[in-house]
Amino acid sequence: MTNNDIVQKLWNLCDVLRDDGINYSDYVTELVLLLFIKMVHENTEAGTLKKHPLPEGCRWTDLNGKSGINLLNDYKRILLSLSTGKDGDGNLVHDDPLISAIYADAQTRLREPRHLEQMIKALDQIDWFNAQKDGLGDLYEGLLEKNANETKSGAGQYFTPRALINTMVNCLRPQSGERIQDPAVGTAGFLIAAHEYIKRQTDDLYDLTTEQKAFQTTHAYTGIELVPGTRRLALMNCLLHDMEGGSEGVVQLGNALGQAGAGLAKADVILANPPFGTSRGGDASITRDDLTYRTSNKQLAFLQHIYRNLKPGGRATVVLPDNVLFEDGVGTDVRRDLMHKCNLHTILRLPTGIFYAQGVKTNVLFFTKGSAKDNYQEENCTENVWVYDLRTNMPSFGKRTPFTDQHLKPFETVYGDSPNGDSERKEGEYSFHSSEVELPESTNENEGIDPKLAYSRWRSFSRQWIAEHKGDSLDISWLKDSDSVDAANLPEPSVLAGEAMGELVQALGELSA
Repeated sequence: MTNNDIVQKLWNLCDVLRDDGINYSDYVTELVLLLFIKMVHENTEAGTLKKHPLPEGCRWTDLNGKSGINLLNDYKRILLSLSTGKDGDGNLVHDDPLISAIYADAQTRLREPRHLEQMIKALDQIDWFNAQKDGLGDLYEGLLEKNANETKSGAGQYFTPRALINTMVNCLRPQSGERIQDPAVGTAGFLIAAHEYIKRQTDDLYDLTTEQKAFQTTHAYTGIELVPGTRRLALMNCLLHDMEGGSEGVVQLGNALGQAGAGLAKADVILANPPFGTSRGGDASITRDDLTYRTSNKQLAFLQHIYRNLKPGGRATVVLPDNVLFEDGVGTDVRRDLMHKCNLHTILRLPTGIFYAQGVKTNVLFFTKGSAKDNYQEENCTENVWVYDLRTNMPSFGKRTPFTDQHLKPFETVYGDSPNGDSERKEGEYSFHSSEVELPESTNENEGIDPKLAYSRWRSFSRQWIAEHKGDSLDISWLKDSDSVDAANLPEPSVLAGEAMGELVQALGELSA
């Protein structure tokens, strides 16, 4: 069985649980509480985990083989013990704050013992040997992605596509010994991808000394998550990828736009996809008093936090919606401050439809703190901004047309080998010009250039040009969508209205027939 087969099999179990009144979102929570116990068992059996992190009496062997009300009661006891560290009589079971954090307030909604028995049997029947080869952490992430893509609860709005995470990590090239952060960690996809990248560069950490290895597994990664249930998923995800973090795990519970964010140490690398939208109730959730520009726009607040929290020479990549690139007022101030203090060297315009929230247009910003030419001084650091347009004339992505690594490979190629974006670059690569297509009308972006560049996805714009022609807006586009209609060539409104009426009358006639 492939990981996808296993994920689908686990997902189908939800149909069994509907009799217990459990919906998809509840089911994922229900499943991961049990699945984590099973995965720890499999990882320990395979020798992947050095020691069994769960206390005796709270392991998979304490569940399988049992049935009936005894099974359900034992399961409830195990969840309580893992959550509080004590059994029903008040005796100490474990004193591991990470396990307590993972199982904080955990309780089952199952009422029928046979449903729990079915879930346990289904987990025991899976070919875990083959799953081990792909990595149990990857299997777990596949389940999280399934939840994000298929539930309509909005869970997928902040789930970053795996292909995009990989590209962002590949471009920034995190190194062992660096402090890597995500202030809006979600289920920890960015941190885990960075860890896996470093493992590939260091022969699964074997090239590191004992001290370096200890730093990598306990101190290198920090994430902040506001929602307790999501933090639980993230902590499980990290532990299954052998990322222990400190005493309470890699992921802190808190608000990056509050005191939890203000207290973070400076980072070498920051990767993030902050939640979309404005904060509810104005700027009530943005309680930081150290951000220069007050705003109720959470992305602008997150962007400030990110570039302020980088060490000199530190680098970041962040997913942001279009409005951050063109919003006036505070938006302009934040963009100017960013380009002043950092080298904003690259913007990737993403296609629509790759996030759950349909119609949201997003971009990835890549920047380095300070200017390398002046020993990372934070003054006038941005000289040129390179823009890659992966949005115009791209297919509509979704379930039928998945967004994959192949769509991002051309961007990775032109980005270059340097994580700071200072590799030698050339405009016009991966262009798609045609002698049969008319050149677009002259615009700011296309004025005085080689006509072929009007059809290139890869362009460079100077800091001076952005200030003079765009008023420091970073909403830079020059390609013409082949499906767009030029309003200047449309018939008169009365003619269009007549055509529409004719089609509607014909449709009504067909319905009557």
